[in-house]
Amino acid sequence: MTVTSLYPVLMSKDVATAAAFYRETFGFETTFETDWYISLRLGAFELAILSFDHETVPESHRSLPRGVIVNIEVDDVDEVYRHLTETAGLTPVLALRDEDFGQRHCIVEAPDGVLLDVIQPIPPSEAFARAYSTDS
Repeated sequence: MTVTSLYPVLMSKDVATAAAFYRETFGFETTFETDWYISLRLGAFELAILSFDHETVPESHRSLPRGVIVNIEVDDVDEVYRHLTETAGLTPVLALRDEDFGQRHCIVEAPDGVLLDVIQPIPPSEAFARAYSTDS
């Protein structure tokens, strides 16, 4: 088997608003758009937004995301944090901070309750450095 693509599809109550958030806040571009599904791309990365009540979603699973965190790894989290808080006007649900496990990050809430964890890798503490695989 050859995997040709893998990307998250976030269910939404307002597909257009959710897609606009990712376009305006992070610079995603639309690659496909209907009133119930929008596919977005940012460089080599893809993200799709789907109406939670669309007929292609099994009826038993037609609900908004719950407990979903989408990681966005960047090269300058401080710059993105300023953009998110000052330009986009978002209030972080987790303020910018350094973690011993090797991340400087913040978390903001996107439409439909999705959490976006904006991450810049940093050197981990000695205790966590041992947890990282050297195979890659």
